Amino acid sequence: MPARRSQLIVAQDAEALAKTAAERLLQRIAEVPSRAAICLTGGSTPEPLYQLLAKEPYRSRVPWQRTHWFMGDDRFVPPEDPLSNMGMARRLFLAAVEAPRENVHAMPTTYGSPEMAARHYEAELKRFYGGERLDPARPLFDLVLMGVGPDGHTASLFPHSPALNEKERWVLGVDKAGCEPFVPRVTLTFPALASTREMLFLVSGEEKRNVLARVLSGEDLPVHCVYSDGELVWLADRAAAPAGHPTM
Repeated sequence: MPARRSQLIVAQDAEALAKTAAERLLQRIAEVPSRAAICLTGGSTPEPLYQLLAKEPYRSRVPWQRTHWFMGDDRFVPPEDPLSNMGMARRLFLAAVEAPRENVHAMPTTYGSPEMAARHYEAELKRFYGGERLDPARPLFDLVLMGVGPDGHTASLFPHSPALNEKERWVLGVDKAGCEPFVPRVTLTFPALASTREMLFLVSGEEKRNVLARVLSGEDLPVHCVYSDGELVWLADRAAAPAGHPTM
């Protein structure tokens, strides 16, 4: 497996995957008595999860007033652009549930340049965290949602990128994306993503089966470099899962 304390859970289909993810998200929020911090991911796989959060019975179970929402990476486009990850999250659930504006921490993707936006977002994360250095005993996030691309990238950490070796910065600007759409990005680094009580990968669809098998076999891909200070869980549907693994 790609990291310590990791496990693979297989859901029957994309709907079951979304419901399982929603329950894990709610559990992590319930475990903290004060403010909770969730780091979202982009792409199509989390869309069913986000849609569930906007509807009952999940909507009324989320303590929106004390839950803060961040983004693991985003395209350097205006928030209303269809390519915006946070724009998608807003459309699918954050706006629908009227999450407090101050609890939605979007990357400033119209702020000068990707690098300037990264510096600004890193400062925001540090203010929220209340410190300049991450302590494994005091994670930044309660849950980090993650995805994996067909080339093995995760967040906007692409193959052969210098960003894969970053140990100090929390956020980086990415001038050249390694896959479509070829627009600049802003991304959290491995150390920032790791600062969580649970990292939850969502992997859905037959087109992801090959890359998931490669990751689980230990192939040298960006996603294989991911680690978590807490639990690391791969949640896949039957179409994406390796053959022979039992469905939960």
